[in-house]
Order: sequence, then structure tokens, then C-alpha cells
Amino acid sequence: MTHDHPAATDRAAPRPFGRLLTAMVTPFTADGSLDLDGAARLAAYLVDEQGNDALVVNGTTGESPTTSDAEKERLVRAVVEAVGGRAQVVAGVGTNDTRHTIELAGAAEKAGAHGLLVVTPYYSKPPQAGLFGHFTAVADATGLPVMLYDIPHRSGVPIATETLCRLAEHERIVAAKDAKGDLVATSWVTSRTDLAFYSGEDALTLPALAIGGVGLVGTSTHLTGALTKQMIEAYDRGDQASALALHRRLLPLFTGIFRTQGTILVKAALAAHGLPAGPVRPPLVDAVEAEIAQLRADCAEAGLELSS
Repeated sequence: MTHDHPAATDRAAPRPFGRLLTAMVTPFTADGSLDLDGAARLAAYLVDEQGNDALVVNGTTGESPTTSDAEKERLVRAVVEAVGGRAQVVAGVGTNDTRHTIELAGAAEKAGAHGLLVVTPYYSKPPQAGLFGHFTAVADATGLPVMLYDIPHRSGVPIATETLCRLAEHERIVAAKDAKGDLVATSWVTSRTDLAFYSGEDALTLPALAIGGVGLVGTSTHLTGALTKQMIEAYDRGDQASALALHRRLLPLFTGIFRTQGTILVKAALAAHGLPAGPVRPPLVDAVEAEIAQLRADCAEAGLELSS
């Protein structure tokens, strides 16, 4: 199957950002500074070898809490320049400050991003009216399509079903990254709106497809992207047996990449393969040998080799 590449403004597109997206790590040099050349090479690998239709940059996996606004803008520009002609680049811009989020959204638009990922404001736990106002203000601020990011175990508050349904009426709110883990709630939203739901949990991709989801924004997909894409395409063509077999094969990595914080193990795996990654920034800590050994075992169980 060819990559879905509908125009970003096509409200009726069932997959406004394609089937497979990876929340890309941000490569750093050995001294912890931003590695833009590495980011370009990693983006090309994720698109050309792992089959991603789009990449999310400046997400949590990209260590957005520890990168400056200027670094975020430079990263978007570098990735757009590297792969923007053959994949969409979605910029994470969400914070728990609406004004700051709007500033980041404007900067991402100027840097060439094709879409925005906007996480639920975290820590301050605003009521649903506050969430609705926040997401609407950000969507009003640029001409880019918006993917909401519902992840209550990090943000502290879920986006309620009714709030999601109201937000879906906004012409530029076209998708949701769903890490709520509540397939019943998700079912209600997919049945009542045309929001494109992308699983935000790698291991829930297949069940999410069964209730109207359209794809994945993944973390393990730095390693499993090509096979995960095959799983989604198998489900799309009605070959549920093949899709289930791939789900079961990849389950050790879908879950194993999160034995500690996901960025830590992704960067360890990329480094093992000679791909750009570099260290993590504090308060994260780099993987220790025992964690890398376990990751190597998880890769082996999924039929993938982690270089040593």
C-alpha cells in the first residue's frame, strides 16, 4: 500500500497524518547539545526504512521538557528540511500555559510543520471548561491541523468524552493521540465524531483499530516501524489473522521499550545500531548495562536483533 498523504487541511480525510507516526527522540551530541545533523539522519531512517508516514518532533519522547523554545524551532526546521517532502512533520507544542503553547504553535508553523500535537495541560489539572478553552485557543492560533494528546496518567486529567466531541467540531482539530487506555470511552468518541484516533500506546494499536482507530503514534516504532506498518495494513485489508500474528510477535517490544522511561531505551537501541541518539538530558538517566541486556532479550523475542 502507498502512504496515505491527504492534504493536511482535508477535514474528511480518514487518516490526516497517515497510518504510522513515530514520536521521534531528539539526538544530542556527547556534550548534550542539540544534534541537528543527527536529527536529519534519524528522520530519514524513520521515514525511508521504518515506513513512517509522519514524525512527531518535540514530544515527550523527544525530551521536550528539557529543550528550549529555540531548540524546538531549530529541530522542526531540520526535520522538515530532511523529510518534509515525503512525510508530514507534526510539532509537539503543548504546555500547561495556554499563552506559551500558542507561541510555540506559531513558531512551529513558521518553521514549516505540517501539524501540531497538543497535550492536555499537565500538573495544574484544569476543569473540562479550561481544557476546551485551551485546545480551542491553540487551534484558533494557526492554520495547522491539530492532534489532541489525551494522556491522563501523565497530565493528571483526562479529556472527557463530551469535551472531545465538542472539540471535534473545530475545523482544525482533526485527530487525537489516545493514551487514555479506555477503549470504551474511545469507542463513544469514534462513533460520534470524525476525529481520527491514533493509539498512543503501542500495544493497544490493534484493539484500537477494531473500534475505529486509524493508526499509531509510537515509541517502539523506532525499531518496529516497518512491521507495525505491516500489522496496520494487514488489518486494513481484512487479514486479521496476520495482524494478530504481528501484534503477538511485536508485543515484547511494544511493552518492553517502557520497562523504564521510553526515551532511555530507544536511545540505547539506536546507539547500538549506530544511529544518531546521544545521551538523555537530566532528570532522565542513560540506560545501564542490565537494562540494555533486557532490551536485547526483548528484541530477540520479537525476532529483531539489537546490535552489540
